[in-house]
Amino acid sequence: MRVVVFSAMTVEQSKLQTAGPNLDWQFVSAALNRDTAAMANGADAVAAFVNDHVDAACLQRLAELNIRALVLRCAGFSQVDLRAAKQWNIRVARVPAYSPYAVAEHAVALLLTLNRKIHRAWNRVREGNFALDGLVGFDLYGKTVGVIGTGKIGRVFAHIMLGFGCRVLACDPVCDPDLQQQGVRYVVLDELLQNSDIISLHCPLSPQTHHLLNAERLAQLKPSVYLINTGRGALLDTKAVIQRIKQQAIGGLALDVYEEEAGIFFADHSAQGLSDDQLARLMTFPNVLITGHQGFCTEQALREIARTTVANIDALVQGKHCQNEITI
Repeated sequence: MRVVVFSAMTVEQSKLQTAGPNLDWQFVSAALNRDTAAMANGADAVAAFVNDHVDAACLQRLAELNIRALVLRCAGFSQVDLRAAKQWNIRVARVPAYSPYAVAEHAVALLLTLNRKIHRAWNRVREGNFALDGLVGFDLYGKTVGVIGTGKIGRVFAHIMLGFGCRVLACDPVCDPDLQQQGVRYVVLDELLQNSDIISLHCPLSPQTHHLLNAERLAQLKPSVYLINTGRGALLDTKAVIQRIKQQAIGGLALDVYEEEAGIFFADHSAQGLSDDQLARLMTFPNVLITGHQGFCTEQALREIARTTVANIDALVQGKHCQNEITI
């Protein structure tokens, strides 16, 4: 069985090969879209990733190649036109959960690094500068943390924040009774935005959540707020948040995702520099910390993604029931 893996990363290749030793893997660094779909010619299944653009035209081209199985190596599926997939009789499956701890812990790492200026201190010490000027942070203990989205990842993040002694507010259409029992209080979004010292985004991207934090909502935040996004880049209006930072109306911003990250993240641009002006602008601010969508990048998460991907391929190609199949 031949599988073409688009947007293939070196860190995942050995994991996929170990999980599916009997599969014929072809790893392609290019993203899947209408122009690159032809590279799947002769495949039984195609594996896509979070920044691939699997629209109706792309799916039509895959169908013309007689491909009937599309597996996503991620939880999100907003990059796929599911109606077109159904029209072209292409079954789609995802990895709904790989390691919520990986992403939640990365969000905490971003928060701690940004707050305690670990990245700046590391650079200073390497140059022999042990001065503490400009490295003052704040205690997390007693702070109010707003968690937007309390699914698997948001739930773990909330648990960790409770362990720090924080007061946790949450906003989600569905309340988690376990979190409520531990002291998490569910509130409407406006109340969370207005009262939180730290806000972390963990909700999925949909038409309803696109630019969830726009200029109007960002104006409700405390000027000292720390904002963390390890969810999806387009949850945050980048242009609006840049304006708030320029006005010194945000204490700190940490991102592992970016709304225009496709074609930028997961690749080395050190030789030619960045062509994205907004991302380049963000990186000039001393209170902004950015990582390249690495929240999922732990040994445990990569192994689970590979295992689930192989199971999904087997089920879809052989026409079996697939518990991870996405249907309209």
